[in-house]
Amino acid sequence: MNNVIDFINTNRDRYLDELKEYLAIPSISALPQHAPDVRRCAEWTADELRRIGMNNVQLFETPGHPVVYADWLGAEGAPTILFYGHYDVQPVDPLELWESPPFEATIRDGEIYARGAADDKGQVFMHFKAIEAHLKQNGRLPVNMKVILEGEEEVGSANLDNFIKDHKDLLAADVVVISDSPMFDRGIPSICYGLRGLVYFQIDLRGTRSDLHSGSFGGAVANPNMALAQILAQMKDRSGRVKIPGFYDDVKELREEEREQWKRLPFNERRYAKELGAPKLFGESGYTTLERVWARPTFEVNGMLGGFTGEGAKTVIPAIAMAKVSMRLVPNQDPDRIAELFEAYVKKIAPKTVEVKVTRMHGGKPWMTEFDNPFVQAAGRAIEKGFGKAPVFNREGGSIPVVATFQEILGLPSVLFGVGLPDENAHAPNEKLDLQNFHGGVIASAYLYDEVATIRA
Repeated sequence: MNNVIDFINTNRDRYLDELKEYLAIPSISALPQHAPDVRRCAEWTADELRRIGMNNVQLFETPGHPVVYADWLGAEGAPTILFYGHYDVQPVDPLELWESPPFEATIRDGEIYARGAADDKGQVFMHFKAIEAHLKQNGRLPVNMKVILEGEEEVGSANLDNFIKDHKDLLAADVVVISDSPMFDRGIPSICYGLRGLVYFQIDLRGTRSDLHSGSFGGAVANPNMALAQILAQMKDRSGRVKIPGFYDDVKELREEEREQWKRLPFNERRYAKELGAPKLFGESGYTTLERVWARPTFEVNGMLGGFTGEGAKTVIPAIAMAKVSMRLVPNQDPDRIAELFEAYVKKIAPKTVEVKVTRMHGGKPWMTEFDNPFVQAAGRAIEKGFGKAPVFNREGGSIPVVATFQEILGLPSVLFGVGLPDENAHAPNEKLDLQNFHGGVIASAYLYDEVATIRA
């Protein structure tokens, strides 16, 4: 490994120049006007995989954006890693809050700022560089490697499950590696062994054919904004517990040993609130903040729209109101069952004075593995070699739906090998990635392949 690590250290500056080029492509999958950019990013990704020495590089068309595939299968008898990531990014709004252009990567104080820096191009790219180092220095990888990169993760991966089902033989492997998650904290590397799932809805209310004068018609018809507020207010009680009947029926409760391990983690709730700019933390009673974020389900209102919101005053009763809501789920909650419970509850509590439409948008299953499995332990050893410190083991509040898909369709365990930080503004203005973590991640990834090679069935 010495020559591999020397190669990585020697090429640090080149890596940044290449990463800047990758980050410059505005591959925003949610916005139709950026569809050509998403394809250009897929092609750039494929070209880079060819350049670093991967074989069988292909773009697979889907009803949406293409899937990029590549492999290197020259390590006879060694395990096969299936590396998954995504090359699409979130929209950049509100643009005025960015301190530098979102697609002109800028380095400030040891961090690279750009949309996609942490989620997920920067973390994908560190694996590209680890693969390159092995192939350039040794002419081979210590393991077999398959790479699958999608362009629709940020819009719910609508076409990925079918792609996996249709290409089970192509994607056969021993373990999935994913780098799309944060470390526990700065200077505290971690291995994630659990993710929450997700269901996402849009609620639309209509009261009348058009907006009405609030003086002429106020008191005669229901106000959709008020009706929507009343519906949303009945989703949680004052203690933060979700009121949807049956919502908690299948929740896998925390084990006491997990709770004890998490209590020992260096987490300060007061500092956490201060960093978030929150006057006070809030969540389900009876659980710590880490327990609520990692292992308890939630209901959140993600957006609301209705009526007049411009400057000045306009006395109007809006015709329509809309909210986007999501529920984060934990093992063993099933997204389809939770969605049905939510739809039934909205139908029950919605007033008859407005028309209500509930649209299920996307979702994903929660996931958890045992952190004593050999691949997770191999990742722990690699992280320690890359960062000089043993990792902690934790869960993550976010969702990566494809992890459960890999487990169900391909029967594969997953290792979440992320090097982001919780404060790196993924999905927000001024997204960034710590360059020390990026460099440590390249080294740790190179060691990961070496560690996985020692595992035999």
